[in-house]
Amino acid sequence: MNKSDMERDYYMLKGPLAKKGYDWWWHSLTAYNKKTKEPKAFFIEYFVCNPALAEDKPTLGQNPENKKLGKRPSYCMIKVGCWGKNAKQIHNFYSMKDFHCPSNKLDIKVGNCTLTETHMEGSCNVSKEEASEHPEYMCDAGSMSWDLDINKQISFNVGYGASKLFRQLNSFEMFWHAEGIKTEYAGTIILDGEEYEVIPEKSYGYADKNWGGDFTSPWLWISSCNITSLISGKKLNNSAFEAGGGRPKAFGIEIPRKLLIGFYYEGKMYEYNFARFWNLVKIDFDFEEGEKIHTWTINASNKNSYIELELHCKRDEMLLINYEAPNGLKLHNRLWNGGTGYGEIKLYKKDGTLIDHVKIENTGCEYGEYC
Repeated sequence: MNKSDMERDYYMLKGPLAKKGYDWWWHSLTAYNKKTKEPKAFFIEYFVCNPALAEDKPTLGQNPENKKLGKRPSYCMIKVGCWGKNAKQIHNFYSMKDFHCPSNKLDIKVGNCTLTETHMEGSCNVSKEEASEHPEYMCDAGSMSWDLDINKQISFNVGYGASKLFRQLNSFEMFWHAEGIKTEYAGTIILDGEEYEVIPEKSYGYADKNWGGDFTSPWLWISSCNITSLISGKKLNNSAFEAGGGRPKAFGIEIPRKLLIGFYYEGKMYEYNFARFWNLVKIDFDFEEGEKIHTWTINASNKNSYIELELHCKRDEMLLINYEAPNGLKLHNRLWNGGTGYGEIKLYKKDGTLIDHVKIENTGCEYGEYC
């Protein structure tokens, strides 16, 4: 479904999740070097963990002393970076005592970083010495600042699985809502002293959030709103593709290898959602880690249509992105994450009639399993 639901973008860490939970708001986009005009893919994330355990300073779970004391992590992490040449992730941490967000709207303030539905700005800096001396930061050295307007245009609503009742019951271990599978950003990013311009119609942006008590393994994510028909040659400006999931848990019971998929094609949503069992959804997916190029494949069908997807991303343009879970464990140590993926999708009616064959570019992509 492409129904907007701003409440799902609210801060969620209440009740049991306050002591063992995470909540994050993710943004990714393409910007252009002011001097060379070359494109560069960026991400900006506001990540919070275990607010009820807050101390005056952020508690980092990978810190050896905290591990020895059995302390679980508690902090707000500002996670930013880029993909492509010299891909990097930069992390700054704040005590949750310094994090502010009301319960009835998205309005985050922490340090000099802010986030609402329509704007975000801030900065993140880690020196070479800090990155080297503090492996618990789980990041690279670098400096990045941003000042961006946000215009979310197409949503992917996973339905009742993230409804108010299911949220109150904490029914899933990992919740997801994508308010902006097509989002236009405008403004400026400065990375390591280089200025990048963010042009709305060429930003190919994405905005979502996840929250819960733990992560999933495997963990898959694919998203693109830079879509062109290979049949007509037309740029599909009212389209976006989205897929996410892996092995969700509902009420503590593992559901093997499931995805939530939405292909919003020129005003119509083609949805492949395992929770909507009445649509007779079937999904198969695979990931191949290559020496130079990684490859994702998805085949999905419902009672009305089916899709075939093949996606590629160059290994040397991706990150092994770092997160620790609310319990303090870091089990995702090979979580490939990129923003320069490219591939093709074939969309069919159930009778085999080809609706369109499209190429996708500037694609966000991720895959990892616990190791």
